[in-house]
Amino acid sequence: MIRRAELDAIKTGDIDLAFRRWDRARVKVGTRLRTSVGIVEVTSVDQVGLTTLRAADARRAGAASLAALRDTLAAKPDRPVFRVGLRYGGPDPRDRLREQRPELAEVEQIIAELDRLDRTSPIGPWTRATLRIIDDNPERRAPELAAELGRETAEFKRDVRKLKEKGLTESLAIGYRVSPRGEAVLDHGGPPRERAPRPAGTPL
Repeated sequence: MIRRAELDAIKTGDIDLAFRRWDRARVKVGTRLRTSVGIVEVTSVDQVGLTTLRAADARRAGAASLAALRDTLAAKPDRPVFRVGLRYGGPDPRDRLREQRPELAEVEQIIAELDRLDRTSPIGPWTRATLRIIDDNPERRAPELAAELGRETAEFKRDVRKLKEKGLTESLAIGYRVSPRGEAVLDHGGPPRERAPRPAGTPL
């Protein structure tokens, strides 16, 4: 977990380190993390001793001081400390994907992929119902949407992430919204659905 202020600093290059207490390394060199500011890449992963940390490490990790950094690592002292190098890797490619309205051939390909998800799901077809309920209820809390569909919240969120991977939905501060790409899929084969104008600006 990386806080938003730290993510912003990674994006500007002011932070390029993170320190964590883990039982084992949870990332490896080359790992690309999707975050609210875009892609964060892992450039190094090293197990280090707490006493080897220096003030420069604290500054590069965004800590107020070396003492403050050590305080954040005081919990779970039985676990080793890992020093993780980080850098900003550019915008999340899904951001560009969801703004792209696909051509007919690509729409048909996406529909075929959704059909495969429906066929292999233990609950039966779910993709269209999920897209429609999000389209009808932007910014509505996930537990409420899941309840309306008679689904568990955790499983509903998991499936929405599958749609997000295809650029069909986007996450908001509260709830979701169908992307322009998702709208094209929902509108395929019929008249466009009635929708309120999309708000200006960048969603959280």
